[in-house]
Amino acid sequence: MLLVGIATAKSLRAISRRPYAITDQSGQAALAYTLPTTPPIQISERLQYFLGSGHLGLTYLYSKSGYLLETPIAYYSALRGYAMKLGFQRSRELPRALTLNPSCLRCHMSSVRKQVNGTDNLYTGLPFEHAGISCESCHGDSRQHLASRGRTPVVNPMKLSPQKRDSTCSVCHLEGDTSVEHRDRSVLDFKPGDDLNDFMSYFIYIGENTTRRAVSEIEQFNSSRCKIASGPGMSCMNCHDPHISPAAEERVDFFRTKCLACHAQIKYKTQHYNSSPDCTSCHMPRTGAQNIPHVAWTDHRIRQHPNQPDLAAVPNHARELIPILTEKSSQRDLALAYYNLVVVKGLTAERPRAWQMLIAAERSDPDDLAVLRALGITAELNGDDSHAKNYYLAVLKKTPENLAAGTNLGTLLAKSGDLEAAATLWQQTFRQNADIPELGQNLAKAQCMLGQKEAAESTLKTVLTYSPGLSQARHSLAEMEDGSEPCLKRPASENK
Repeated sequence: MLLVGIATAKSLRAISRRPYAITDQSGQAALAYTLPTTPPIQISERLQYFLGSGHLGLTYLYSKSGYLLETPIAYYSALRGYAMKLGFQRSRELPRALTLNPSCLRCHMSSVRKQVNGTDNLYTGLPFEHAGISCESCHGDSRQHLASRGRTPVVNPMKLSPQKRDSTCSVCHLEGDTSVEHRDRSVLDFKPGDDLNDFMSYFIYIGENTTRRAVSEIEQFNSSRCKIASGPGMSCMNCHDPHISPAAEERVDFFRTKCLACHAQIKYKTQHYNSSPDCTSCHMPRTGAQNIPHVAWTDHRIRQHPNQPDLAAVPNHARELIPILTEKSSQRDLALAYYNLVVVKGLTAERPRAWQMLIAAERSDPDDLAVLRALGITAELNGDDSHAKNYYLAVLKKTPENLAAGTNLGTLLAKSGDLEAAATLWQQTFRQNADIPELGQNLAKAQCMLGQKEAAESTLKTVLTYSPGLSQARHSLAEMEDGSEPCLKRPASENK
């Protein structure tokens, strides 16, 4: 895929204060940077893909030994230049490898494939069939359509039921406060013409400010008076044509025509506005998403008045997750939703509720791997290592390659003094997840404590292959190589 937005090292340092540059090397885009070592080491990664249309920005991707990784910088259109990505603006060292798994990739590429079982982002071939948002994203598999020269139809979202029609948009434009895949289902299996409710459950807090998130157009739109009054007859496609985006000079008239299709009274055509006919400037103003820097989003709540509060606003103390897109969800999905808030978003206050609901979900279905894994992690957060071990063992009995269970059980084994068992488990997990530095560093430390100096050095070299800027890993390797860390086998009593 052709890359755009090549920058010089000078222009990038001025923005990010990090030694990164997107450069043109013999006609191929590359990420170039310098390790702050003595002497400095030059690193270059060939960039293979980019995500984004360039309207808001671009993220660049590269692959190492099948692992798909992101650059720690991105191009932001509002800046007309590059900046460190969210979370790395104040980093003091070069970031670790940034993994890109299908859950992130699926809305930026078409027909995204699943990663190797037991890995976060390892692919045996191309991670997707089509670059960018292609026809297949909305119309489904086009092979028969092309082979028959158009006689075999593709999916037309406008001819589907309202729920299936809207699912085509919601699969990428709905985030919610959290979402959960159904038991034994993957959203990667969703195809145009399917009902998204058969694959996912989405949840929101009542009264949550939906303008704080980047992907919240569906929640906002569903709360608008226009949508509430129109019901299922109104969809995203009443205002948006998926095949075209109006030019800047045509934008005001294009969307004003969409508004006037319903608001046809003469006062809206000639008397409603004072100076600008741009309906969206007042009723759908631009707003910055708090979780994505340097970008602005359109407020899809379609406020009757510019500063009108949310229609469903409730006091903060009444925070309860409710499903969106459907009136009810399974207790299993709701339990995992609260668990996600604890682990992914750090809402520790929800841990007791998540724990109790997960226990109930396990009673209903003792073989649900997602629930067992969540119980293991929550038990560990509660300081209950014994139950956490049992849950992890139950997961590994059914899926020996499970990344989280293997990694976390190894940590608990090491804490209890069984370093050999921990190292064995970590080695199995690291074999398919060599780009996860924390896993590799733990393994190397265990190998060193077991007297396996060469193995520990090899593990750290692998860690630095994917995350060459990690000073701690580089320092540990240097100590092993110069003998200041002798890697002598220690008595079992010292391994805790």
